Amino acid sequence: MPRVRRGLSVSTLTLVILLGAGGTSLAVPPPPPNPSDSEIQAGKADANAKAGEVGRLTNQLAQAEQKLAQLQDDVELKQEEANKALVDLQTARDAATQAENDAKAARTEADAASAAIEQARADLKTFAAASFQQGSTVGSLSAYLSADSPKDMLARAQLLDAVGGDRLNALDRLEQAQTEKSNKDAAARKAAEIAQQKQDTARRAKDSADAAQTAAEQAQDGQASRNAQLEQDKSAVEQQLYAAQAKVSGLQGQRQRYQDWLAQKQREDEERARQAALAASGGGGRPSGGPAPSGPAGSSIEAVIARALSKIGMPYAWGGGNASGPTRGIRDGGVADRYGDYNKIGFDCSGLMIYAFAGVRSLPHYSGYQYSSGRRVPLSQMRRGDMLFWGGPRGIHHVALYLGGGQMVEAPQSGLRVRITSVRYGGIMPYATRLIG
Repeated sequence: MPRVRRGLSVSTLTLVILLGAGGTSLAVPPPPPNPSDSEIQAGKADANAKAGEVGRLTNQLAQAEQKLAQLQDDVELKQEEANKALVDLQTARDAATQAENDAKAARTEADAASAAIEQARADLKTFAAASFQQGSTVGSLSAYLSADSPKDMLARAQLLDAVGGDRLNALDRLEQAQTEKSNKDAAARKAAEIAQQKQDTARRAKDSADAAQTAAEQAQDGQASRNAQLEQDKSAVEQQLYAAQAKVSGLQGQRQRYQDWLAQKQREDEERARQAALAASGGGGRPSGGPAPSGPAGSSIEAVIARALSKIGMPYAWGGGNASGPTRGIRDGGVADRYGDYNKIGFDCSGLMIYAFAGVRSLPHYSGYQYSSGRRVPLSQMRRGDMLFWGGPRGIHHVALYLGGGQMVEAPQSGLRVRITSVRYGGIMPYATRLIG
């Protein structure tokens, strides 16, 4: 043990002499944690697995939303079909009412014709009976006795005969009218039956259309519930993904800080060795400068991404966000106002980029200017940490931060929250903007 103490004392003395010779104190702090490669790889594997699960749920949710849209279209179609059935039912009811009224009128006309015929027949029977009793026609004897001449007698006989014939002709006409009215009555009753059948058919069609509409609405409600569950599952996995990515970012940050510490320690060791050599040769002197300063906080891609991911779940607020964090939104006189963005604390798309890149560059609060704020690279060459933009001939309207693996983080639109989602290629600009590397 005395030998060990003596050895430690000599080593300590040598270190003190070296430090004293250089005229400096210990500048390097204790080493920070240095995660192993296996820890970092395991974290990445977990994050990739969670990203794959998010992608799978995103695809399922997209399909579910498409199905919900189709069901909505089906509900609207069934609603219109129900409206048509209602109109058809009312038309059939009106037609049945009119047909019934026509049938009643036809029966009334037929009954009146029958009564007139019966009266004519009674009159004809009276006329015939009287004629039979008189031997010829009614009034024939008195006509003959009161005639002034044979010629007058013949004329009166012809008149009486004509009266009897006219009665017979009138009876024929009445019977013909009764036949026509009976036919009309039959046709009217048939029309009423047909109208009633059409009304029954229209009523069944209306009941069927109502049932179809109810079924469509129930299917839509069921799909909406499934969509909500999928959205909830996706949100839960996204939170797990954010935690896994944050863990990876933290491990990589620890590794970077450890490497920075090693580099600083190496510079310090080299400086001490130089000072010791100068002291040994008698040409001691102080260094002209200290260690090189490290870069500003948040200057790495992972730091930028970590800042963006730290705001997952924050509300979208139009006009919100700056380099320090979320801010209250502003009025736009339109959609944002309807969602109350001016009362929310959060980010809009370009505000989130301002916050994420605060340690790299000061960005303007307009996605169009952000598009030209760095080096543009084709989408085929985009990489983690690049900004993606959407727009067209009228200008840029959206920006997001690419995470790699087909994923991005964005502040999407009023009513939603900062989220991770799959890259949307519809309307995307042909170039990504790169601020680092």
